[in-house]
Amino acid sequence: MFSTYRPEDVTILLKDISGLVTPLSTPERERLIQSGVHYSEMLPVEYEPTEQYLRTYHTALRRYGQMTADAVAQAAEQIWAEKGPEGVLVSLARAGTPAGILIRRFLRQFHGADLPHYTISIIRGRGIDKNAMSYILARHKPADLQFVDGWTGKGAIQSQLREAMRDYPGVSPGLAVLSDPACAAEKYGTRDDFLIASSCLNSTVSGLLSRTFLRGDIIGADDFHGTVFYENLRDKDLTYQFIKEIADRFRKPEQCNTASPEKWGAGLEEVREICHTFGINDVNLVKPGTGEATRVLLRRVPWKILVRSLDDGEHLGHIFQLAREKQVEVVEYPLRRYRACGLIRKLADT
Repeated sequence: MFSTYRPEDVTILLKDISGLVTPLSTPERERLIQSGVHYSEMLPVEYEPTEQYLRTYHTALRRYGQMTADAVAQAAEQIWAEKGPEGVLVSLARAGTPAGILIRRFLRQFHGADLPHYTISIIRGRGIDKNAMSYILARHKPADLQFVDGWTGKGAIQSQLREAMRDYPGVSPGLAVLSDPACAAEKYGTRDDFLIASSCLNSTVSGLLSRTFLRGDIIGADDFHGTVFYENLRDKDLTYQFIKEIADRFRKPEQCNTASPEKWGAGLEEVREICHTFGINDVNLVKPGTGEATRVLLRRVPWKILVRSLDDGEHLGHIFQLAREKQVEVVEYPLRRYRACGLIRKLADT
């Protein structure tokens, strides 16, 4: 095991590539991505949150901790109803790993189950880690696997999973998430686009692991996909502070309130409308949802951030703070399914 995750919480099916990859600045990485280099072949310089941003994170964690815990409960109960005690949690690194740990803890607390939990890599446009899948299927039945992620944006990873599982008969491609504003997941805690505080940070709330990496000179044919362990950030690690804050709020499912608001249409439909409105010809340059808009600000070069309301500091305070720090324009726009959406403009257009 590497990372700050505990072995009893998750088995990490990733290759430690610490020291093997030189991180790139956000502008350089954006230039390479838009010139055709796949994002998984590079790693960004980790954003070091300011003290003001960290205060915003802790406020969000307190404010939405109960909603997050209730979403964990609802997703966990759906998994339990279908998989029962034979279930195997397979979280998608890296945002899915804390969600998988929380679902596992909930099932242990309320059902006495001790489900295996693995975390593996899936990469948009490159597919799932086949070596990790082989490892898991050598130990468990295909029908017992349950994929887990934190939230959906457009539903791109759910589509990638569906495509990848054609190679694995008997394994359901259905995804379980805490928040599913895209209406793409099979199991979900809520369809409300609420702030899951772990989306506000990078490695420091994800076991000090980078996002996953896949490049032929470092990842061999028999290797798991790679990740960097940021040992130097150990004194800033908030992984278990986040997990404990949510797990301490667990309550019986019947006490949970995760009512999903009425929305219009599917997530991808709204994304296509946004593309048309702003003259964007690539849906991958539109990052809908609170979590995705946050990550655009953390590791891409956004053009604008759209928000349903400029007065929504309660839900979007961390986004407003990041946008100020990075001097990104925030625009009010009549979003229906989402509270926020990040837009990336082609560098050729700037």
